[in-house]
Amino acid sequence: MEENFKMIAKTFYGFEAILAQELRTLGAQEVKAGNRMVSFVGDLGFLYKANLCLRTALKILKPIHTARVQDEEALYQLFYDFPWDDYLDVDSSFVIDSVVHGTVFKHSQYASQKAKDGLVDQFRNRFQERPNVDLNRPDLRINLHIQEDFCTLSLDSSGASLHRRGYRTTTNIAPLNEVLAAGLIQLSGWKGEVDFLDPMCGSGTLLIEAAMMASNIPANINRKEFAFEKWTDWDADLYEKIEESQLKKIVNPSIKISGSDKAPSAIEKAKINIENANLTEFIHLEKKDFFQIEKESEAPLHLILNPPYGTRLEGDINALYQGIGDAFKQSFSNTQAWLISSNLEALKYVGLRPSRKIKLFNGKLETRFMYYPIYKGTKRIHKLNKD
Repeated sequence: MEENFKMIAKTFYGFEAILAQELRTLGAQEVKAGNRMVSFVGDLGFLYKANLCLRTALKILKPIHTARVQDEEALYQLFYDFPWDDYLDVDSSFVIDSVVHGTVFKHSQYASQKAKDGLVDQFRNRFQERPNVDLNRPDLRINLHIQEDFCTLSLDSSGASLHRRGYRTTTNIAPLNEVLAAGLIQLSGWKGEVDFLDPMCGSGTLLIEAAMMASNIPANINRKEFAFEKWTDWDADLYEKIEESQLKKIVNPSIKISGSDKAPSAIEKAKINIENANLTEFIHLEKKDFFQIEKESEAPLHLILNPPYGTRLEGDINALYQGIGDAFKQSFSNTQAWLISSNLEALKYVGLRPSRKIKLFNGKLETRFMYYPIYKGTKRIHKLNKD
């Protein structure tokens, strides 16, 4: 029976609870949410499954050692003494990614350099040869986390961030991160039971993540590789069994997923990405301005909007947001409408009282994810509880 071990799933601020729920649903043990991370326990097969299936995780780390390091020499000695030949040989390549907080270590690059020196000196002294550093596609990606003097060494099982799903080959300016898009959909409470609309779809990320969710398609099925495939204990047969098991759970969604954009270039890019994800038959696209859209029926609709924030937009951004609010009231009755923006001033011009406001970050931009429930048979928002 496979041995269980602790793992860390990294995520965005505000997504900790939904990632924890994803992990529980997937079968993780001892799930504990932290700050931009969730710890959990599972075996090697679960590490594979977490990388393949989790929608709101950025990386899956496997901690392998903890220690106190008081200064740079102690860090060097830690890496010099650690049994790296369990994970590397002289012909392997590696890279060390560091995250440091506190007063003992202040520069992550310097910490990585001292750690690297300790590791290669061990190999050089023992074997007269040393593994090389490869920043792009190393055989082993080591994660070094130092909080004050507490140091954790982990193996990065993902490699490139898990938001790089593999389907997006073309984008617009400031595209929505795939993990962010998946998290927005989950935070909005959509579970694939009603039609979904993104009326400013850009390169189609929200549509693709929604379609994958509704179809129960593993989030990273289109990804070309994971870092664990280069580990010494890589079990290709086990991974294949897990992948086959997850593919058997795919379903054909019974609801409609639609997207539109006024820019022909955006629609073309969205089409390419949707084709890359093999989701063309599940997503309806059309070139249309948001303000020309009329809801097709009185049936419930779930809408998520990522409008311009104003940082690159010429013209009156406040008028745009006022128009969005008017369109919600006039054209989208019986709709759960969500909107994300970093322009807190422009959000006031929507003119509707949100039922929820969720603080998130789109890259470095602090944003608000706003919920405006538009009820059937009225052109105003019902009286709602305050945040």
